[in-house]
Formats: sequence, structure tokens, C-alpha cells
Amino acid sequence: MKTMKDKQKQKQNLIDTRKLLTQLTACEEAMQWACDKSWEEIYNTCHRGDWLLWLFARTNPDDLQLLTLVGGHCANTVRHLMTDQRSIAAVDAAIAFGEGKIGRDELDAAYADARVATASAFASAYAAAVPPTAFAASAASAAALASAYAAAADAADASYSAVYVAADGAKKENQKLTADIVRKHIPIEKFNI
Repeated sequence: MKTMKDKQKQKQNLIDTRKLLTQLTACEEAMQWACDKSWEEIYNTCHRGDWLLWLFARTNPDDLQLLTLVGGHCANTVRHLMTDQRSIAAVDAAIAFGEGKIGRDELDAAYADARVATASAFASAYAAAVPPTAFAASAASAAALASAYAAAADAADASYSAVYVAADGAKKENQKLTADIVRKHIPIEKFNI
């Protein structure tokens, strides 16, 4: 049975969570989903890795290594769709940087190569009028590294581009998978909330 003090603390947590998400300009869909949840509930039940990674990026903006590692693992979920070796190498570089196996210069080089691969795939797909899946996997690898240069939420969101153009079931499955990846690598205590 909850005491009056527990109920007050829970109410304050809900208010604080809503206030934080508002200050960070969370999207309307995320705000609606999280509106009646405490931070612990959000972390434990969030069904979207891009939302969790977005939140971590905004509350831990200086943790480039961890952001890049998790972004790389999220992008790795669509590795099977990647046809350009530069895209695959970029995902590998993101993970290696996150694990401390390579330096920032190597990460930057892989990021630059992945951006070229993405632009090339996009131009080819546009010229041939093919569906977005033709370039989505390349975009995914570039996005995995984008956390090194911009908000990780944008990186996570873009890393799912390959499955976003797929069936809704595949999209939701990938979102859940990446949420589990975020929770695996970033324990709740690491969030500055």
C-alpha cells in the first residue's frame, strides 16, 4: 500500500518528467506516450530505441563514446540490408570507437565515407525512381556515426530508415529491438535525469 508520501513523490516524478520532456522539446507522440509515466517506467517500458537514445543524447551530450557505440549497435540491426561496404565499415567503426578500439580520426574518416555512400545511393535511387529501401541501409550506417556530430536521437531515428519503409510490423519490431539495445548498453543510472 502506498503511503501519502509515496503518492506525492510519484506525482512529483510525473511532473518533473513532463517538464523535462517539454524543455527538451520531445515530439508530440513521445510526450503523449510518456505523459503519465515516471522516469523509471519510461526507461523500462519504452518501445522505441530512437526515443531512449534521443533522451540520453540530450541529457548526456558529452558522452560521445557511448552514444556512438549504441548508435552503431542500433544501425547494425539493419546491416543485412546494406549493400555498400562503406556503410558496413561505418557501422563497424562506430562500434569500434565506442569500444575504444579506434580514435576519432578513424571514426571521422568512416563517417565521411558513409556520407558519400549515402549520397551516392540516394542519387542512384532517385534517378532510377526506385523505392527508398535502395538507399536506406546506407543512410543507416551514416546515421550511426552522426551521433559524433549531432544529436544522437537524429542518428538513431535515421538508423531505422531501412525498416521504416518496410511493413509496420518490421518497423515496430526494430524499434523494440533497438530499445532493448539502448537499455543493454546504457543503464538507467547513466541518464542524467
